[in-house]
Amino acid sequence: MKRLSDAIQSKECVSGYTHDYYRYPARFSPGFARTTIETFTEPGDLVLDPFMGSGTTLVEARASGRHSIGTDISSLAVFVARTKTTVLHRKDIESIRAWSLSVLDRLNLRGSCEPSSGEVRSHYQRNINSPATWPVRKTIQLALDQVNELDTMRQRRFARCALLRTAQWALDCRKEIPSAQDFRTQFLNNLEQMLAGAVTFRSAVRASQKKFGLWPISVMCRERSAIGVETDSVFRESGPPKLILTSPPYPGVHVLYHRWQVMGRRETPAPFWIAGSQDGHGASFYTFGDRKQQELVGYFQKAYEAFSSVASVADSKTMIVQMLAFSEPNWQLQEYLRVMKKAGLSEIKFRDLANDADGRVWRQVPNRKWYATQKGTLGGVARLCCFIGFPNLILQ
Repeated sequence: MKRLSDAIQSKECVSGYTHDYYRYPARFSPGFARTTIETFTEPGDLVLDPFMGSGTTLVEARASGRHSIGTDISSLAVFVARTKTTVLHRKDIESIRAWSLSVLDRLNLRGSCEPSSGEVRSHYQRNINSPATWPVRKTIQLALDQVNELDTMRQRRFARCALLRTAQWALDCRKEIPSAQDFRTQFLNNLEQMLAGAVTFRSAVRASQKKFGLWPISVMCRERSAIGVETDSVFRESGPPKLILTSPPYPGVHVLYHRWQVMGRRETPAPFWIAGSQDGHGASFYTFGDRKQQELVGYFQKAYEAFSSVASVADSKTMIVQMLAFSEPNWQLQEYLRVMKKAGLSEIKFRDLANDADGRVWRQVPNRKWYATQKGTLGGVARLCCFIGFPNLILQ
């Protein structure tokens, strides 16, 4: 419990293994995920994250010798999670490094690139075709044209992810856009850092396999809603998970999962273009509904439907751990708990973990790109609660 408490309150930056591949919004700490997995499961157990985002839970599960399944409604999240949980072999790393060095001279603004379709230009490249941003946009396109030179899908995904990370550095929330030369330099630096993380991750996975005698350690990333997940055939084959570790959309807190903001607050869906994924949905699609809706009726209805399905794939031995932020916890927490109870979940309070009179674990989360509806909290601090529970025995 002491280790888990320290992990929940940790202020360490997200780092290690493949966690730096992409700065997905509202990530939780890898240390928290690792400690929770080690506290509530044994090697060889199954861990589920029904709102996996960029796959922090799955990366730590695989490195710790646990099987894992993740689902997410966002194709961008699935792309990033698959890339982060893929073990690269030595040949993959050699091929990627050789490709990056050979392609560098071809990332020249005078060079020609494959023309983008009208749909790509009008939708996925929205707000990145200005005089300030077009050098970066063209450099990205030139690099994407060369990705198919790599031999395997896992190598191509890795290269796209390196471009995605670099484009995020160059465009997202930047007032001044870097030059094409700076972009090329940063791309190589990012790629080398990511390869180093891939080597560390591979070593951890192999060490767990050897230590626990597990081969292989399975990871599945599925693009689908948590609603109706009990109908997925994968759970008929795998059985109930031992741990469900997740961070669902936050009530009343706007997290921009599907867009970058370019030169102010002009939004672009460019990350989906770079990842080779599809996107045609508004913000509320990814967040259980409009955060401005009165009493968040739509949000809580979606939360009920999702966790009813999640409870259906669990059994009485499954522990469910959620990390959740609230813009107005005074009323949102009570409504959330009511919905969880209706969905068939019971809250567990650990006295050794509690740091508040209500018997729960709370922490302040500063400097995150969350946009709360409560006046005065824009871009500021949200209160975060670690909710631990399990399916009611009456459901079994």
